[in-house]
Amino acid sequence: MIHSGKKHIYAAVACILIFASILICYWKDLQLPNTITTKIFPQKSTASLAGHLCRGKIAQNAITPLKDNKTFIISPYFDDRESKVTRVIGIVHHEDVKQLYCWFCCQPNGKIYVSNAKIDVHSDRFGFPYGAADIVCLEPENCDPTHVSIHPFAHGNIDQLTRFEIKNRKAEPFSVDFTVCISAMFGNYNNVLQFIQSLEMYKILGAQKVVIYKNNCSHLMEKVLKFYIEEGTVEIIPWPINSHLKISSRWHFMQDGTHIGYYGQITALNDCIYRNMQRSKFVVLNDADEILLPLKHPNWKTMMSSLQEQNPGTGIFLFENHIFPETISTHTFNISSWNTVPGVNILQHVHREPDRKDVINPRKMIVDPQKVIQTSVHSVLRAYGDSVNVPMDVALIYHCRKPLQRDLPRESLVRDTTLWRYNSSLIMNVKKVLSQTIL
Repeated sequence: MIHSGKKHIYAAVACILIFASILICYWKDLQLPNTITTKIFPQKSTASLAGHLCRGKIAQNAITPLKDNKTFIISPYFDDRESKVTRVIGIVHHEDVKQLYCWFCCQPNGKIYVSNAKIDVHSDRFGFPYGAADIVCLEPENCDPTHVSIHPFAHGNIDQLTRFEIKNRKAEPFSVDFTVCISAMFGNYNNVLQFIQSLEMYKILGAQKVVIYKNNCSHLMEKVLKFYIEEGTVEIIPWPINSHLKISSRWHFMQDGTHIGYYGQITALNDCIYRNMQRSKFVVLNDADEILLPLKHPNWKTMMSSLQEQNPGTGIFLFENHIFPETISTHTFNISSWNTVPGVNILQHVHREPDRKDVINPRKMIVDPQKVIQTSVHSVLRAYGDSVNVPMDVALIYHCRKPLQRDLPRESLVRDTTLWRYNSSLIMNVKKVLSQTIL
């Protein structure tokens, strides 16, 4: 009986020790949210698959749902800034997606390695059940995979999995200095005149590339986009997010059954940064009705050279957004041939709303993409190096849209004709585009 009692005691102690170990491991995971715990599962191959191991269908769409329908893959990117990882930009349900695995196929031997992913849902989810996420996996040693598959399980048939090309694998010299990212074109967008004016201002100021995540737009706008694509200025990323999720037009969750806010804008911005990390020195994050206007410099290049010299080690530059109401206009630059073109003529809107007491103006950004880990709309969530708020006397965001302070009389607005510095070049360039597309 005593001997039997000791057995029970030993068993109880063993159970307590095991339980304590589990708690300690769990506690450590909570304390180290940014670490990647990885286990590699080499997949056994058969002779019949020799030479055909890296199979599976190649992803064709900008947004690819997994079979769980709670995970949506945008694109994987190689990221060796801290360790050799594949960082997959995606959208996930913040509660329901617990575990994912990266399936790597290593060349030339074709061995399959599976590693468990760290799912990092971005903090700026604004209450929506789905949010932007980084799905991060350590890559196996002695392997430079060109493609990866994402799967909820560590075992299965790779032939049944979608393969995604891992971008940024090869470092190359920057092909452009400035790329503008426009995160979502939606709502049958038809503000044609303002769009052309914005694009031409971006080019005047120094942008060589504009990346647009397009959900939908008007037929007329399609003609304009085709012109800019053929010119080599615009790159279109199809963005049919409403085919997969219920979209809210608001930025915060309203308990209305929607899944994600503002057409997945934050996911698109993050993808655009990584997409241009190896090809653009700077990335400008703004909307199509916004123009980052320098006040002390003629263009972005000279402005950024000055700002970098004054702020060494800084990779994030934030600029105040100021509203120029489209409801208040001048008769100057009323160009008759433009009156038949749908949209706003920004040259006629040079009155901005004054700052509001106790209200901080939102900001938009120019970033060094190689220093960004995660971004939101008005700030960077995680980055290497510093951020700086650029003073308004250096530059501001010209934002021509519906007013925020609707009841202000005209005399309370601030007349700001900075945009007119560029009027000669802008008018000439816009007329040229319109003559080749619409007029």
